[in-house]
Amino acid sequence: MGVRKFSIAAWLLVLAASLGASGAPDVRADEPANKSGDEQVAKYFRAETAKLSDACLADVKTLDDWNANKAEYRRQLFEMLSLDPLPERTDLKATITGRVERDDFVVEKLHFQSRPGLYVTANLYLPKTIEKPCPTILYLCGHGKVAKDGVSFGNKVHYQHHGIWFARHGYACLVIDTLQLGEIEGIHHGTYRHDRWWWNSRGYSPAGVEAWNCIRALDYLATRKEVDAERIGATGRSGGGAYTWFIAALDDRIKAAVPVAGITDLENHVVDGCVEGHCDCMYFVNTYRWDYPQMAALVAPRPLLISNTDKDNIFPLEGVLRTHRVVRRIYALHDAEKNLGLHITEGPHEDTQELYTHAFVWFDRFLGGGRRPIDGPAVKLFEPEELKVFDKLPADEINTKIDETFVAVAAEPNVPQSKEQWERMRDGWMKDLREKVFRAWPEKAPALNVKEIESRGDNEFRYRGRQFEFTSESNLRQRLAVETDNRNGKREVKSILFVVGIDFDRGRWTVNESRASRDSIEKKLTPGSPRLHDATVFFSPRGYEMEFGQRASKDLPLGTHDHRRYALLGQTPDGMRVWDIRRAIQALGEIPEFRDASVTVYGQSTACPLAVYASLFEPSVKQVVLERFHARPQPKRIFLNVQRSHDIVSALAMVLEKRRVHIQDSLPSQFEFARQTGDAMKWIDVADDEKEQPRLTIDYDSRPVKPLKSE
Repeated sequence: MGVRKFSIAAWLLVLAASLGASGAPDVRADEPANKSGDEQVAKYFRAETAKLSDACLADVKTLDDWNANKAEYRRQLFEMLSLDPLPERTDLKATITGRVERDDFVVEKLHFQSRPGLYVTANLYLPKTIEKPCPTILYLCGHGKVAKDGVSFGNKVHYQHHGIWFARHGYACLVIDTLQLGEIEGIHHGTYRHDRWWWNSRGYSPAGVEAWNCIRALDYLATRKEVDAERIGATGRSGGGAYTWFIAALDDRIKAAVPVAGITDLENHVVDGCVEGHCDCMYFVNTYRWDYPQMAALVAPRPLLISNTDKDNIFPLEGVLRTHRVVRRIYALHDAEKNLGLHITEGPHEDTQELYTHAFVWFDRFLGGGRRPIDGPAVKLFEPEELKVFDKLPADEINTKIDETFVAVAAEPNVPQSKEQWERMRDGWMKDLREKVFRAWPEKAPALNVKEIESRGDNEFRYRGRQFEFTSESNLRQRLAVETDNRNGKREVKSILFVVGIDFDRGRWTVNESRASRDSIEKKLTPGSPRLHDATVFFSPRGYEMEFGQRASKDLPLGTHDHRRYALLGQTPDGMRVWDIRRAIQALGEIPEFRDASVTVYGQSTACPLAVYASLFEPSVKQVVLERFHARPQPKRIFLNVQRSHDIVSALAMVLEKRRVHIQDSLPSQFEFARQTGDAMKWIDVADDEKEQPRLTIDYDSRPVKPLKSE
C-alpha cells in the first residue's frame, strides 16, 4: 500500500488568494481573504492612495501653518531627490565648443559638469543685440529623441524652436539635455525597463540628477553677463514639465514657472495606471509619503502657470485639476491668486502651439515688459548637426553610470569599542528604519481580529493542521497555517517555529515534506536549544502566492508596475512584507494556546532579510535561524533607502543584541561585523549546562536543507 499524502495545499491553497490581498479601507474581521489577486491588489492601492491624498497639506490651515512647515517640506524634497546634503558645488568647467548665427539671434553650443564627469550638454540662445541683461528662461527638455546612425544629438535639438522664439523676443534661453537622450546617453528607465530595483534601496531616482543639473544650470547662468538673475523663469513639457516643478519648488532663483504636461496626482499615477506610461525620472523617492500637489505648492507665491491639454493620457485632466485646486488654496493663503494660472487647451500629449504660445505670454507678463501680441510661431531652423556640442564624447564621463555613485552607500561601520558607542550606532539605525525605510507602516495598527478558519487532522501522521486569518493592515486580511503535534496528547505550546515561506514554491507542501523540513530545521538549531518546537507556523507575506499582472522576475513576483506603484506610495513590497510577518507573529499571541510561547523565526535564502528585520521589531522572537543567507553582495530584497543607512549585517547585529541567531550553510566571512560586535559587547547565552556560548553560531559544513517541493 503506497504512502498516503494528505496535502497541506488543501488548506494552504487559500493562502494563495490572501497574499497581496486587500479590501475596503475598513475590512471586516469576517471578510474572506480569498478574493482574486488583481481585485485585492487594486483595492489596496486605492486605499493607500486615498490615505496620502487626504493627508496632503491637510494640516495647513493658515499662512502661519504654511510658513512654519515650508522649510521642512523643501528639505524633505531635497532629501527625496537625493540632494540632502547637497553635493559639493564643484567647478563647472563650462566650455563653449561652437557658435551658430542667424540674422536676429545666436546659439552657443556648450557643456558644463554638474559634478566631476557628469556632463550637461546645452545650447544657449541669445538675441543678436543685447543692451542690458535679459530676462532668461531655463528650458528643460522632455523625451525627444534625435539620433542618426546611432549618434545622439540630444533632445535639446528636438526642442530648439522654444529657444529660438525666446531669443527672437529678447530673452536668453538655456536649453539643457537630460540624462537620457542627451548627447551622452544615461538611463531614466532603471525600474521601468532594466530591473534596477536596487535604485529603491539606494534611494536613487534620475529625477535627482535632473534636479541637480537644473541647479547647476542656474549657477552657470549666474556667470553670464547677458542674464538678469532677478528675471529667470523655467519651463518645459512632459519630462521637462516635471523638472520645471522640481527646480521651481527647490530654488527661489526661479521667479516664474510654466510646467507643461508635467504633473498629476497619485490617483492618476497609481489607481488609474499612468505610472505605466512614465519612466523613473518623473518621480522622487517618496520617503515622506507625499501626494504631488505638496511639491507643486512649494512654488507659491511666485508666478506659476499650470498648463496641460485636455486629452493627455499620461497627465489626465482630472488629476491636473485636483492638483490645481490644492495649490490654489496655498496661493490664497498668500493672497497671491493673481500669480497662479491654469491653462487647459484641446489636444493630446503633444507640444502644441496653443500650449507654448500661452507660456510665452505668461513670461512676458511676469519677466518681460508686460503683455504684448505674439507676432510669430515657434519654428525649428537647425539641422541636428548644427547644434551638437561634442565632436567626440569625453572619456571621463560618468553619465552612463551615475546611478552607481549619485547616492552614496552607507560606509561600512567599525566594530564598536564601548556600550555607549554601540548604542549610538544602533539608535541611529533604528531611527532610520522607522523614519526612512519603514515609514509606510501604519502609525496605528488596526485590531488583528484573529479568526480560525479551518482545522484538519491526520491520525496516521499524528498531525493537526489549523488555519487562521488576521488583519495585517486596515485594508488587508491574510492567513497563516499552523501545524501542531498531537503525540502523547501534547497540547501545551511553549515554543513555535515560524517559517517565512518565500523560497518555497507557491506555498504548497505535503505533510511528509512539511514534517521532514521541520525536523531537518529543528536538528540544525543553535546548540543548547532545550526542546523541539511544539508548533510550526507557515506564513508567506503578500505577493508570493498569487500570479497577477506582468511578472518581473522569479524574485519579484509582483508585476513591474505594481512594484513601481508601491514606490510611489513610499513603500516597497518587501518593506510591507516585513510588516506582514510582524503582524502574523503578533496574531499568534492572540491565540490562547500560543499566547505565552517563544518564537523562533526561520528564513531561507531570499527570505533571510525579511526574517531579520521582522525579528528586530518583535520581542516575542527569541531566536532566528537563517539558512543560505547571502549578505554579500547586497541581497535581492528591496527596502526603501536602506543602503543610505546601513547594510543587512548591521541589522543582524541589532537582532543579535537580544536574540540568539543561528546561520546555516552560509559563508561565515559575510557576518564578521555582527560576530565581532557580539564578542566586543559580550553578548552571550548560558546553556543548560551553565556554560557560556556566543549568541551567534554559524554552521557552514553541514548538509544543506533539501528545498521543499511543490506537489
